[in-house]
Amino acid sequence: MAVPIFRASVPQSGPASHSFGPALPGLHETSKKRRLLFCVPSELNPVRPALSFCVGTHLIPHPNKVDRGGEDAFFVSRHNGGAIAVADGVSGWAEQNVDPSLFPQELMANFSYLVEDEEVNSDPQILIRKAHAATSSTGSATVIVAILERNGILKIANVGDCGLRVIREGGVVFSSIPQEHYFDCPYQLSSEAVGQTYLDAMVSSLELIGGDTIIMGSDGLFDNVFDDEMISTLARYKDVVEAAKALANLASSHAMDPNFDSPYALEARSRGFDVPWWKKILGRKLTGGKLDDITVVVGQVLSS
Repeated sequence: MAVPIFRASVPQSGPASHSFGPALPGLHETSKKRRLLFCVPSELNPVRPALSFCVGTHLIPHPNKVDRGGEDAFFVSRHNGGAIAVADGVSGWAEQNVDPSLFPQELMANFSYLVEDEEVNSDPQILIRKAHAATSSTGSATVIVAILERNGILKIANVGDCGLRVIREGGVVFSSIPQEHYFDCPYQLSSEAVGQTYLDAMVSSLELIGGDTIIMGSDGLFDNVFDDEMISTLARYKDVVEAAKALANLASSHAMDPNFDSPYALEARSRGFDVPWWKKILGRKLTGGKLDDITVVVGQVLSS
């Protein structure tokens, strides 16, 4: 995420089976492109069928950050009905000789350690609070987390511009709302006392049903791919790993296309950012995707 570091003031148990990436040194090997698949069966609810949460992930680093694995991180857990999260490191820290990837990596590792904490109790906002407090790395990151309860309720907490969509029967039934101070400067958890906290998180919940599909990602996905493109891409894949890979590749392709009229370009023009006046006279406008790290998590809800 190539955005400025925000500096103005605005109002334990061990892990079960979890995965988070990129890895902190010594945790597990980091690859340049990562994929993951698992299915999480929830406990049987007496008033509705049991649900399974099948998740696939794919991460593509920014072209200039491939050797370092990028600055996004993600978390996937089998705990309870399942939990997923994405954190996007703020690249502006590199100007201060700070590795922007360390803060989101440690934050996601702390999610893994704390997701089963009794105090968290499947509350994503409390999970953000405890994981943020436990993170000692210098830096900042946007973050989104979703926890599926045994009764089929998906609880979501979001700080910044990572996003989530719920697709049902070919349409979007839920869309998270980005939080920002101004264009291209989202809310962010930070090692600095002036950053946002769990209290600033936007909290939502909805009931999932069998056949729903969840798409979670960093802004590298949502800045470059429209909702209708996501829906049409999902329709071509039954496998969640392949769907996540296809969405990440589509975002990467759009990001490198200077002529693509991307969601990011549309938003920029709506905020008054555009080409110089003399180019407008020639009929030109600001277009192109946004180069960035791209993390995609696709979750398929199955009933039995």
